[in-house]
Amino acid sequence: MASTCRVTTAQATIQFLRNQFVERDGVERQFFAGCFGIFGHGNVAGIGQALQQNPDFPYYLSRNEQAMVHTAVAFSKMNNRLRVFACTTSIGPGATNMLTGAATATINRIPVLLLPGDIFARRNVAPVLQQLESPQTQDISVNDCFKPVSRYWDRISRPEQLLTALPEAMRVLTSPGETGAVTLSMPQDVQTEAREYPCAFLGKRVWHIPRPRGDAEAVRRAASLILSAKQPLLIAGGGVLYSEATGSLDKFVAQTGIPVAETQAGKGSLPYDHPQCLGAIGVTGTPGANLLARDADLIIGVGTRYSDFTTASKTAFQNPQVRFININVAEFDAGKHSGLALVADARFALEELAQALHGYRVSTEYAGRICRLREEWAKEVDRLFHLKHKPGISQSEVIGVINSVTEARDVLVCAAGSLPGDLHKLWRARDPKGYHMEYGYSCMGYEIAGGLGVKMAAPDREVYVMVGDGSYLMMAQEIHTAIQEGCKLNIIVLDNHGFASIGGLSEACGSGCFGTEYRYRNSGSLSGAIVPVDFVANAASLGALAVRARSLDELRQALLASKSSQRTTVTVVEVDREPRVPGYESWWDVPIAEVSESESVRAARRAYEAAVQRERHFL
Repeated sequence: MASTCRVTTAQATIQFLRNQFVERDGVERQFFAGCFGIFGHGNVAGIGQALQQNPDFPYYLSRNEQAMVHTAVAFSKMNNRLRVFACTTSIGPGATNMLTGAATATINRIPVLLLPGDIFARRNVAPVLQQLESPQTQDISVNDCFKPVSRYWDRISRPEQLLTALPEAMRVLTSPGETGAVTLSMPQDVQTEAREYPCAFLGKRVWHIPRPRGDAEAVRRAASLILSAKQPLLIAGGGVLYSEATGSLDKFVAQTGIPVAETQAGKGSLPYDHPQCLGAIGVTGTPGANLLARDADLIIGVGTRYSDFTTASKTAFQNPQVRFININVAEFDAGKHSGLALVADARFALEELAQALHGYRVSTEYAGRICRLREEWAKEVDRLFHLKHKPGISQSEVIGVINSVTEARDVLVCAAGSLPGDLHKLWRARDPKGYHMEYGYSCMGYEIAGGLGVKMAAPDREVYVMVGDGSYLMMAQEIHTAIQEGCKLNIIVLDNHGFASIGGLSEACGSGCFGTEYRYRNSGSLSGAIVPVDFVANAASLGALAVRARSLDELRQALLASKSSQRTTVTVVEVDREPRVPGYESWWDVPIAEVSESESVRAARRAYEAAVQRERHFL
């Protein structure tokens, strides 16, 4: 008879997780780095006790449940999805606080395991504190809200269900094409119930992470399309980085001369000074990338899901004969835009295409255009880095200073506001993991928590978190967690007194920054003086070293001091929201009111109706 171990459901869960390993390219890693959590009545006696009993499976105390999922997401992204965290909470608000983090994980295709407490499975104790009651069914809780934002969802209503649920969770978490948030709802009584589990189930298991090769005929057809193309453009998405295919991409484009544009998730696929790198594409793209996208007769998408920012709301590709080759491990993404679906690992696909294209190279004329566009963009970036804006400081100048003091292996972290657009264009990435942007969900509050996750994944790298005052006010408390864990962060807070990104969008829509500035209420509207916030005092109260930079020189000196410090540092700099980095050859579909009493809105609507005509269906 096979040996068994009598443990609780929660103990079995933690013992199972601590013994899961993954292997790719012959390298084996422990999959789970530990568990983040905040305890309440729904998990303290179950998962909490199990974590206490397994001190070699580290427990990390966060300050906010949403933030801990963001930290877990950033950690996994930095590890190219090969290591993850679990996150546990009580039933109720602790659980639902994780919903935003779960959506962030799933939308960005990043694995994270969520273990929220749940209502009593035996039901006799009801309604429990924080329980949602329904007159239609007793088989529902707030955890059902996780279903649309999870790649896999289950409720463990009996201890033996772990035997099937945990392997299914691992299948999804380790799938290159299907990964995202996995939610296992854990009723608080079931967590504490014991049963005999097979010891083999709780022992070591190694999950192989595959590198699927593309269909041979699809590779042949893709090579044929490239050979016949006059103006091909390759779009590098996050799949290039997760596949660790940057070396293969470098060789492929060096051989063929095909230019590369990068999505937010794919930025860093090539260093900014690579001869084939045109930088960002789409709504937040460079003029060179967007001009070539407009004229391209072939788009080679590698590891991209073609978000609306990447495609400029389906207006980026205007060549009537444009075709698409979509290289992706996810069949869903490979089939977009009616393209040739090459369902494959990015590294293997690029290597096989390089062999099939031996001797092919873009025309001399096209290569010359690529070179000219790169030179023009380098001059534009230098101009924006040295605006000498008066009075005040521009956001692009701040980016220039930070870029100049960082080293190649340092990591820049950001997520929301106007910063992602400016950074996508302007940041000069020199390392594949040096640009960490959460832009699938563009989630305000991700930045500092995400910076913590990056630092936990790469303790030997300096991590620079750029965050606007709006995001900082939403979720700054993980500074305290970083202090607790000894994870040094360099945080730069850009204070523009409100939501500058949406303010600019509101202006473009004819609404004049309505509701986007931190102002006192005056005569019924928010039109009074600016409401001041002492971010330096706030950061210092959380344990950080905090300073205010009143000039670009002071900013540079503060960053140099921060770099040499062993403690998390927050540098606050006030920026003028008006001097904005232009949009280059792109457009974003933000619908404008069809009727309005405002002439500025009516004018914006007329421009919108003209622009929306450029949107395309690719049939």
